[in-house]
Amino acid sequence: MAHLSFRAGTLVIRDVADPAVLPDACQWDDRVRSFRAPAAAYADVVMAFVRRKLDYTDEARGYAELDGGLRVTREPRPFQAEGLEAWRRNRFRGQVILPTGAGKSYLAQMAIDATRRSTLVVVPTLDLVRQWYDLLRVGFGRPVGVIGGGEYGVEDLTVTTYDSALIHMENIGARFGLVVFDECHHLPGDAYRFSARACLAPFRLGLSATPERADGRHVDLDWLIGPQVYRRDVIDLKGDYLADYEVQRLRVELTPDEWETYQRNRQIYRDFVVSQGIRMSSPSGWKDFIIRASQSAAGRAAMRAWRAYKQIAFAAPSKLDYVEQLLHQHRNDRVLIFTQNNDTAHTVARRFLVPVITHQTKVKERSALLAGLAEGTYTALATSKVLNEGVDVPDANVAIVISGSGSVREHVQRLGRILRKRGDKQAVLYELVAADTAEQFTSDRRREHNAYR
Repeated sequence: MAHLSFRAGTLVIRDVADPAVLPDACQWDDRVRSFRAPAAAYADVVMAFVRRKLDYTDEARGYAELDGGLRVTREPRPFQAEGLEAWRRNRFRGQVILPTGAGKSYLAQMAIDATRRSTLVVVPTLDLVRQWYDLLRVGFGRPVGVIGGGEYGVEDLTVTTYDSALIHMENIGARFGLVVFDECHHLPGDAYRFSARACLAPFRLGLSATPERADGRHVDLDWLIGPQVYRRDVIDLKGDYLADYEVQRLRVELTPDEWETYQRNRQIYRDFVVSQGIRMSSPSGWKDFIIRASQSAAGRAAMRAWRAYKQIAFAAPSKLDYVEQLLHQHRNDRVLIFTQNNDTAHTVARRFLVPVITHQTKVKERSALLAGLAEGTYTALATSKVLNEGVDVPDANVAIVISGSGSVREHVQRLGRILRKRGDKQAVLYELVAADTAEQFTSDRRREHNAYR
């Protein structure tokens, strides 16, 4: 009789009479004189035995059935019910793609209620750990474990970060029957994918608003979690379930002095790149530039020039003058000001006397500032990237993007921060672009999403 056990993030299969029945993921391991596979192959191995009506003993499974479900339920929105049903039809495996503010977290609670298995929720930030901890504790009325941020407690409902899951999954990977990967576009990274491979959970749910990755690795989500089983984009839910919104791209003309500084420094940078034969479009282009720039006075001058011309594009005084106009125009609204880096965020905060949130802002201070925005103590907050993802800011209805990357995901996430439905809220996102600079190409790249068409 075959025997299954869990060992350090892997599934060990002993005493298999006919190895041909095993899935391809199972390989012979001379060290243990048994077949072995990533723990994620557990469901496929069990199904292979069940289909052929083969007896087996299962000491791998360490997860429990929950003795109760959601304490308080509400009528799901139609797309939430459709997403859950599509996931259920795919044997409780797969990705559900919904825009920010559409209620992905409640869909996940419905999934936990539907499977009634001990569940691990994996999230990218400690802010989201706190949010999920509160959601699960109140929703299911039972203890909730936390792994991350200096805490280590495992319960039948547990929340962890991707970083902590990577560290601990080889030990806890058999404890959960359902794993929920929130913001699952993080998962295909070189390291994080191990947490999916080392987790035994037969039921898997991936949630994201923007699963596509620039490196193309989002295709790996199909085998790490399961295929996309349901998708709705911002444009599909605008008005009925998300706030109505408009997007305005504003070309800001640089002053003659700003334009001269921009051009002069960009030329210094470009001359160095060309002289060194560096192809910035190649995957190693930026790395090559950094290495070469550190090796000579000309290289260090090129790096200073790169910073200088980027800073003009990111936060030229001309741009900030227009931000002042927008802040006055929206003085009775709740405004989020997004920048590409912390320096620009602090520049904005000093000039307009608004609070700033960066990755260095402590959790308690961050919570107090967001609460102040909701209560009207503050009418605007400046931030770099830390509010791009997974933070509820339901009262914000205006976003001003001073600068950012060319990432479609980042731009959609920033839009999503102001789309949570509240009454007849009308949201608006302003994108400020320095005219006739490389920032125009960056803007074109990040707008390649139907939310902006």
